[in-house]
Amino acid sequence: MFTGIIEELGVIRRITSARAGARLEVSAHTVLSDAKLGDSIAVNGVCLTVVAQGADWFAADVSAETLRRTSLKQAAAGTRVNLERAMAANGRFGGHIVQGHVDGTGEFQEARPSGDGWVLRIGFPPELARYIVEKGSITVDGISLTVAALGETWFEIAVIPHTWKVTNLGTLARAATVNLEVDIIAKYVERMMAHFAEPKSKLTLETLSELGY
Repeated sequence: MFTGIIEELGVIRRITSARAGARLEVSAHTVLSDAKLGDSIAVNGVCLTVVAQGADWFAADVSAETLRRTSLKQAAAGTRVNLERAMAANGRFGGHIVQGHVDGTGEFQEARPSGDGWVLRIGFPPELARYIVEKGSITVDGISLTVAALGETWFEIAVIPHTWKVTNLGTLARAATVNLEVDIIAKYVERMMAHFAEPKSKLTLETLSELGY
């Protein structure tokens, strides 16, 4: 589990195609201070496993499914990526619950200055609309952010200078693809409410059928 508080900006130094996906090699320093083989590191919000490492780099294998569903399919050598180690049990919960399981990709539409910071507008796919609420939490490329404004197909986030400096947000080009992970709590609530909303008669018939009646 992660919290969406980025620890450093890494740089993809090599991508090697494989039959079942690809292997990424990422230059890094901070996240390697205590990293070992098998540890989880979020790369632009995607939970990956360290499979090899050196003094200033680590490698992670990316499945074909992950490439298909995330912006990593567009990554290239030189791409700057947000990095975060999995949260330690005794760590501070600085952001919100982030699994590193991308729900979909969005489109970076614009960034406009706002005081000392910035306001970014991100377009999102329709299937994620029901999980995004104003003042709620959302993860953009692994960054825990708050929805400041919400439209039918877009949301806006207010970014302070520190976040702009230590993440990849300042490097995004218009129409760039970003990874989105909605609040896991919303998905669990939806699942539970769907169960309780089922007609009792249907549940009773199913139960009777299972009992052989």
